[in-house]
Amino acid sequence: MIQFKNLVKTFKRARVLDGIDLNIGLGERVALIGSNGAGKTTLIRCLLGEYAFDGVVEIDGIDPRRNRTAVLGRIGFVPQLPPPLKMPVGQLIEFSAALCGTDPARIVAIARQLGLDVEAIRARQFVRLSGGMKQKLLIAIALGRDAKVLVMDEPAANLDPEARKIFFDLLAERLNDATMIISSHRLDEVSSLVNRVVEMDMGKVVLDDTVADDAGLTDTLACRIVLKRFEPAFAKALDGWKLAADAERLVWHGQIAGPDRLRFLGILSRYTALVSDFSLAEN
Repeated sequence: MIQFKNLVKTFKRARVLDGIDLNIGLGERVALIGSNGAGKTTLIRCLLGEYAFDGVVEIDGIDPRRNRTAVLGRIGFVPQLPPPLKMPVGQLIEFSAALCGTDPARIVAIARQLGLDVEAIRARQFVRLSGGMKQKLLIAIALGRDAKVLVMDEPAANLDPEARKIFFDLLAERLNDATMIISSHRLDEVSSLVNRVVEMDMGKVVLDDTVADDAGLTDTLACRIVLKRFEPAFAKALDGWKLAADAERLVWHGQIAGPDRLRFLGILSRYTALVSDFSLAEN
């Protein structure tokens, strides 16, 4: 499906990618991890055909540099930093749909699932949207096409918990017919989404390993938290996860998306001194 063979990329005298060899098959969900400067973004840009390089990069045998239009039609891409596009939202949807031959209504429908009212912002410039709105629209554009390859750079970073759950549900629908590369600097953010981990450091692959394939992207966990006392900051955090509380705001309960469990536990760990009882169980 995707092949990197002795991939080398140099900027001036700095070798950013140093002989990358990777083969990624259909249905694999790869976490591409590493610190800032490890080469993750450069690898992705070579895959998208944005950079000239030495070595071989192919998607289904097609070179993305020489056949960029054909390759981009096969890839759904969610960048970490939204581009500063001044194009109106409606025009951006129409353009993106035409590029890959999909129905614009499909993109609009996915955006609506994520909680984005496209009709209300259709005339607004993309650059003037909030961070969350931009992320939802970019995800809708990426998933609104029949792409065999999904490349996502910190895709859920600006999403609220409810939108993240819907995003995981949408990814679950593509498990058997798409290859996914999810770039992140933290494995715990993407561990539940992937079945393979590739770690990069200083332009090299330093780890390439499979992980337990629990494809339960649609799983939800029943959460219950009992607090010793009310704390406004903690209450605000729990409100953000759409948890409900009793009248005294000491007992909280609700649903947590399975792939979000580590992220939720990380937030909860900041307030352990306030918690008298806690449970997180599969439904």
